[in-house]
Amino acid sequence: MLEKLPDAIGHALHDVRAGLDHLVFNTLGLRSGLAAIEVSSLAFVDHAPIPDRYTADGIGHSPPLQWSQVPADVASLVLLVEDADSPTPNPLVHAIVVDLPPQDGGMAEGALASADHDGTGGLHTGRNSYLQSAWLPPDPPPGHGVHRYAFQVFALKAGDAFSDTPGRDEVVDALRARAVASGLLIGTCERPDGSVKLGKTQAVPAGLTPAAG
Repeated sequence: MLEKLPDAIGHALHDVRAGLDHLVFNTLGLRSGLAAIEVSSLAFVDHAPIPDRYTADGIGHSPPLQWSQVPADVASLVLLVEDADSPTPNPLVHAIVVDLPPQDGGMAEGALASADHDGTGGLHTGRNSYLQSAWLPPDPPPGHGVHRYAFQVFALKAGDAFSDTPGRDEVVDALRARAVASGLLIGTCERPDGSVKLGKTQAVPAGLTPAAG
């Protein structure tokens, strides 16, 4: 849907971005000296383009992810994927997963539900910015420039259970109270001027501009 927006909209909003400073990873305030989780993917390297397969220009499955150096005494992990370059006050949330077992070491391609895909992981997913309990594939508008998608992994000590479909605010509150380590992987996606490709149709979330992919 967003790939069909006129280039002029992308140009008009080019300098309007949430910013890396507003990622949960950078606002959480974990104390220095705590463990750092190593996050990687077999599909792309840090700060490199995300293959079309995992975006709205492809089948839109969630990418494979791996993590290591998780502290031994944590109860669970949280995965939070945000678009640092969405033209919104806070980064657009593309996925939330809570209650990940610390020992799993990652998730396979397509583990998260997405459009026309039920997901294979049986995971406890929260709400993305489109109020869906699913993976929202990257879908930046033409002409808006490079979007940076932050795959953030947090290790939590034991505490209160999450709701059935937690949103960003609930997750942030839990992280502030219980997070003891974090890790970050960034993948990029861009549609240059005049790019019109087949993508997944997505409803525009309430309160967000249609160019917030």
